Amino acid sequence: MRRRAGALAAAVLLASAAPLGAHDFWLEPSAFDAAPGSVVSVSLRVGQRFVGDAVPRSGDVIEDFYIRQDGRQEDVGGVEGRDPAGFVLAGRGTGVVAYRSRPAFIEMPAARFESYLREEGLEHVIAARRARGQSGRPGREYFSRYAKSIIRGERGSHAATQPTGLDFELIPVHDPTVVGGPFRGSLLYRGRGIAGIRVVAISRGNSSATLATLTDARGDFSLPLPDGGTWLIKAVHMVEAGWFSRADWHSLWASLTFEAPARRGQTGSGRQPVPLTATPQPWYRPRVVVPASAALAMVALVLAFGRTHAS
Repeated sequence: MRRRAGALAAAVLLASAAPLGAHDFWLEPSAFDAAPGSVVSVSLRVGQRFVGDAVPRSGDVIEDFYIRQDGRQEDVGGVEGRDPAGFVLAGRGTGVVAYRSRPAFIEMPAARFESYLREEGLEHVIAARRARGQSGRPGREYFSRYAKSIIRGERGSHAATQPTGLDFELIPVHDPTVVGGPFRGSLLYRGRGIAGIRVVAISRGNSSATLATLTDARGDFSLPLPDGGTWLIKAVHMVEAGWFSRADWHSLWASLTFEAPARRGQTGSGRQPVPLTATPQPWYRPRVVVPASAALAMVALVLAFGRTHAS
């Protein structure tokens, strides 16, 4: 029990102190292409270059954790202190899992803070600190995570291309699980496109190779993904913290994971692209209750998972 509690505390500390060494945060479902009615586990990951450690579920950290599919929104349930952090029941249409964390505070030495800012393309913060004579001061910031993942269903859905209401959000122009080729998208900050933010794409198959671009005046961008497979798209934005905040800055981290269709000559599932539904779904619908049979199936899976790890 003490060993498990120690491991949990270490994992939560890792997630809370992510900017010190492991900058990226993303959602990793057990399947990016799920049959209707199947249970998909969703893990939280923190690390770098699409390689990271699991983060157990923590109610103290999670602000929102839900899935939008088949015209409805449902919370992602899970077991406190466990990985995977949640479980969802796949629908017939493509679904989007969204996660929002509560802001977490961190302070780091000046040299390390400025190195991290430079690595993430946040030179405007370095310039602001220099202009105020603060370059030698420790970096104090709040950081918030806004992560999404697309789970492809039997039929296409506009859920993948609509905002979910996160404060900082990557939105594809076309469903990237259906349409291959360049990834075209928009980056929204508080519902509006934001210019001049670096957007990075990392392939699970080749994490050493990355693609990067800047958003244009409308917040739009395009990344020429060379291959299919699993991709992580990410962006970070930093703004000044409020007047009465203990921090000087607030960073917002957006990520999107999905599985792109295989290109010609690649090994893939062989499935044909699924056309999108003709009428876009509203980005929000009243929450509905999961059918009892589905809920019981998920509970049984969670309990079995717990017994396996307890033993």
